[in-house]
Amino acid sequence: MQQELFNELWKRYTAQNPSAQAIHDLFTDEGEVVINDHVAFRTFDDPRMNIQVLAKKFLKAGYEYSGEYKFEDKHLNAVHLEHPTEEAPRVFISELILAEFSVEFQNIIKNRLNSIGNAYYSDPDLIFKGSVWEKPSFEIYQKLRKESEYGAWLYVHGFRVNHFTVSINALKKYDTIEKVNQFLKDNGYPMNTSGGEIKGSPEVFLQQSSTLSEIIKVEFEEGVYDIPACFYEFAIRHTNESGELFTGFIAANANKIFDSTNFRKA
Repeated sequence: MQQELFNELWKRYTAQNPSAQAIHDLFTDEGEVVINDHVAFRTFDDPRMNIQVLAKKFLKAGYEYSGEYKFEDKHLNAVHLEHPTEEAPRVFISELILAEFSVEFQNIIKNRLNSIGNAYYSDPDLIFKGSVWEKPSFEIYQKLRKESEYGAWLYVHGFRVNHFTVSINALKKYDTIEKVNQFLKDNGYPMNTSGGEIKGSPEVFLQQSSTLSEIIKVEFEEGVYDIPACFYEFAIRHTNESGELFTGFIAANANKIFDSTNFRKA
């Protein structure tokens, strides 16, 4: 079930963001075996679709909650899940805390969420559905961006994998994050430099980097516009004081990884 679940997520992710498949193929062409460290999802803290709702699919597959995180400046809660008995990708789910935004922002989001029946949100396959609402407004998208790039992204893209993550620990030739980043830049992929190209350090047991989100064409009420979609992440885990490989996440790293989907011109 797990393999089918992640295969389906990958299929939908790469259909919208073909650069991820192209990067994956660059590594395999070099003889590397690409292992997925984790996948990430975004949602709102509305009880119809919050972290607990999106986690259900993974809990049913045997996953367990393994860590909690808070992002004050981005107004987010997050958790990560791990499978206790099998080698499987971690799952990172974050949610936007709506009450911490302006009344106008909250009303825009609530109107969008209430525009369809609650049955849509109770679908166990919600994580595959993308945008379940009507066509978005580009004017509203730009208005939401002023308060939250994350919220604006979610308003348009809905429920989908935000990124997959290459485990650098499983690579042979490109066995450091510096080598991976250089390989990507040499092949023309722009990197997220928010907070530095490399987020984290061996001292906090986790280093991460990511490409900038693919720019795709999206049909809005006002016409077709180019906006950021999803990105590809790269992570190397280091051993902690006990000599065990660190399995969690570092909030300061993730805080800058979120910026990969910030709006930019193509």
